[in-house]
Amino acid sequence: MHDYCLNCHIPIAFEPKWTTLFLPQPAQYLCNDCENKLIPIKPPICHTCGRPMENLPKEYIVEETLCLDCQRWEEDQKWKGVLDKNISCYEYDDFLKDIIARFKFRGDYILSKIFSRKINEILKTLDYDSIVSIPLSQERLKERGFNQATALANEAGLQVMDILNRTHTEKQSKKSRQERIQLQQIFTVRNPSAIMNRSIILIDDIYTTGSTLRHAAKELKEAGANSVTALTVARG
Repeated sequence: MHDYCLNCHIPIAFEPKWTTLFLPQPAQYLCNDCENKLIPIKPPICHTCGRPMENLPKEYIVEETLCLDCQRWEEDQKWKGVLDKNISCYEYDDFLKDIIARFKFRGDYILSKIFSRKINEILKTLDYDSIVSIPLSQERLKERGFNQATALANEAGLQVMDILNRTHTEKQSKKSRQERIQLQQIFTVRNPSAIMNRSIILIDDIYTTGSTLRHAAKELKEAGANSVTALTVARG
């Protein structure tokens, strides 16, 4: 139990119940008001990228469980089947955008704790062999001080396989969707034998266009991984 909210910093009220007297309680990092502002992703969603489809314009929906973006990826032979699916925890609204910006760009590392319970809940529903976090380039890591994807995994108590290297490029947020798709391969796998025939969970903070995750998944698959599923905090 954390004694104050990591977002708004007010004290978290502890409400004793019969169950709390006998069972260990999971740590609470947000007050109830802030916790309720996080919007869990729920069906209907795209089964490939995890995108909520309830308020998606009809022209972006191909069928009940597939969005137009994913259809485009799957029609491209270079990318077909590269990423088995993405599962995101929450919708990327203004509230979550602010938390991730503070965590990722302003060095507020402790905010990664907020997502640990949800990440573990999702992992319990999946079959996998290894967890790999999306790496930063050495230049970006030096600039930022930590890798946000690895922080999310570490604060969730997960063992991460450090197997991907990343080439330094301009920030992804500055690129258009087409520029991201056409980007030269930015990842390399250090030790392919370590992931041969293994099911991989690939962790990152946000799924936006899916380009970064697919580039990483492509290298992992070509190095011998059996499957690659992405787990992200937010679906942008």
